[in-house]
Amino acid sequence: MSKKVCFLYANGDYVVDGMRSALGLAVENNYAYGAVLTEMPELDEHNKENLDWIRDMEGEVYSTIPANCEKNDLAPITLEELGQKLREMDLIVPYGTK
Repeated sequence: MSKKVCFLYANGDYVVDGMRSALGLAVENNYAYGAVLTEMPELDEHNKENLDWIRDMEGEVYSTIPANCEKNDLAPITLEELGQKLREMDLIVPYGTK
């Protein structure tokens, strides 16, 4: 049975790794989402393709930081909207915390 999973990326250094984890879950027939909660570096071409694959598999990567949305084409989301989205999830994974 498919699960809805959301990764919370609180450390910009781990966003790319976390996106790969989300993509792996999507490949395994789950709905995978990510939420970037901090500044992150610009994605290279390979990781932009990973983002597109997540979207192709009905997932999404959001960010509460407008600069991330502009430079990496992430979907913007407010904290209130993210809270509502998290209520829809079966699993929430804090990824790359210190």
